[in-house]
Amino acid sequence: MGRLVDVIDGVNRLIARVVRWLALLMVLVQFGIVLGRYVFGVNSIAVQELVLYMHATLFMLGAAYTLQIDKHVRVDIFYSRLSEAARWRIDVFGHLFLLLPSMAALLYWSWPSVANSWKIFEGPISVGGLKAVFLMKTLIPAFAVTLMLQSLSQLAKLLTGERA
Repeated sequence: MGRLVDVIDGVNRLIARVVRWLALLMVLVQFGIVLGRYVFGVNSIAVQELVLYMHATLFMLGAAYTLQIDKHVRVDIFYSRLSEAARWRIDVFGHLFLLLPSMAALLYWSWPSVANSWKIFEGPISVGGLKAVFLMKTLIPAFAVTLMLQSLSQLAKLLTGERA
């Protein structure tokens, strides 16, 4: 079990190392868009959509790593004041009854749309945009799968006594 947890954690760390560069690239492309538009009077819908694609990729593929390093948003304002045992129960409950079922539902309900998008190689969002909506929609099941795997990894750590 420990080896599988290490593999899942390692894969999500690798994904995070790759997609984190999208943040810098997004800033540079957005700067180029502003410079092009206001200094040179040039505009490109495709380049604007590229920023959208990069943002979606950064968010969707970075979510599992964010869970892994415990930097996700916690809504429970009382969590930090609770005992270790109470936090453990909340974490286990959250993984088993909130995160895993919601990601399974997202995977189940999004799959037909993603499959149909691939069948027709769904085109741009806007006229003149990138002809790759099918790739962006693929981020939805990738998000669900990576988050489910990381959730299982965190759950295994919790259940074996290693703090997730």
